Amino acid sequence: MSSITSAPTATTGTAMADFNRTTSRWGQITMIAGLLISVAGPLYLVFASGLDIGPAQLWIAFAAVAATFGIIWIVEPLTYYPILGPAAMYQAFMIGNISNKLLPAALIAQTNIGAKPGSKRAELAAVVAICGAAVVHLISLAIFVGLLGSWLISVIPPSVLLVTRLYVLPTVLGAVLVQAIVSMKQPRTTVFALLVSAVVVFVVLPLVPSLAMVSTAIAVLGTILLAWFFRGKSAITEAKPIHIE
Repeated sequence: MSSITSAPTATTGTAMADFNRTTSRWGQITMIAGLLISVAGPLYLVFASGLDIGPAQLWIAFAAVAATFGIIWIVEPLTYYPILGPAAMYQAFMIGNISNKLLPAALIAQTNIGAKPGSKRAELAAVVAICGAAVVHLISLAIFVGLLGSWLISVIPPSVLLVTRLYVLPTVLGAVLVQAIVSMKQPRTTVFALLVSAVVVFVVLPLVPSLAMVSTAIAVLGTILLAWFFRGKSAITEAKPIHIE
């Protein structure tokens, strides 16, 4: 009887192992191919177009970009991975628009099927949701930008366009925030995140405006540290390894 009961679990585990192995292999190949394609144009300009660009100029330009966005290279993977999982991470960073398009799609899909963030079910839901979001995005771009873009801009009043620019992004990000709070069900961490964000926005940045570019990193790392040091006893107990004699 036990062998019959455990058979589906073993099959599921094998399927997930194959899925993770396949997505890891092809995800790395796809990301490397995307990187090569994205740098092909700049490399051509540097080495084959006759432009007078030296190695020192390239390193200075790289340092300027890294100083501005380098912290995001670390914060974004740490922030998105617990929700998306490894397979969806490859998709997300290849497609882009993670926080305002792909992450909301993944969170809504996980919530609708009752998948706990970090579980295998949630990872699969994120993969399917991102595929759906990408398809809808491409179709909408083809119709509303490619076919109707100029006409729509001409008939929409300028006041409406101004309101759209001011409020669409905060609306989307606000919905993502609420969805993440509802999905994660971590009130202690939520309170820490809100408090740290408020301190960063209303206290730290007015005092030190130069920290504006790393304010997101400060808020994320501060929340992580507070959530870790003030975690409940149940979390500490669950984190301890269990040895079976």
